[in-house]
Amino acid sequence: MVLMHEWIELAALGVETLAVAIMVFFIIVGTTRWVVHSAKNIGGTYERYRVVLGKALLVGLELLVAADIIRTVALDTSPKNLAMLGGLVVVRTFLGWSIVVEIEGRWPWQKRKEVGLSTDESMGTSLTQGATAFAGATGAETERRD
Repeated sequence: MVLMHEWIELAALGVETLAVAIMVFFIIVGTTRWVVHSAKNIGGTYERYRVVLGKALLVGLELLVAADIIRTVALDTSPKNLAMLGGLVVVRTFLGWSIVVEIEGRWPWQKRKEVGLSTDESMGTSLTQGATAFAGATGAETERRD
């Protein structure tokens, strides 16, 4: 039984480490690309930079919540720890919603405005630029449509 608890704790720690590594990696890659593109005077670099950072933070927050759930539910389900988990989930959910509002200009439960391949009026950027910036940060080549 002790061995199982150690494995569960190690799994939770691994998920937390993955979350931090993803966030740090995309912050570094996104910042590097932003500096390079800003120096080349490529339009829309700041908006793409914000999208990359926002998506990296969202993924990191979701993984951190998963690690907290693993640790709390599997290892120590005391009322105090469950209340702390609930508080953490509420705070991280609010942060996630705030990031979605900043990136997409809408609440997560609202439908996306269908504007085709034209600009998203709330952000002033192409709908495909966010995906392009995120894919570009990973090294994948995509076609930009402005």
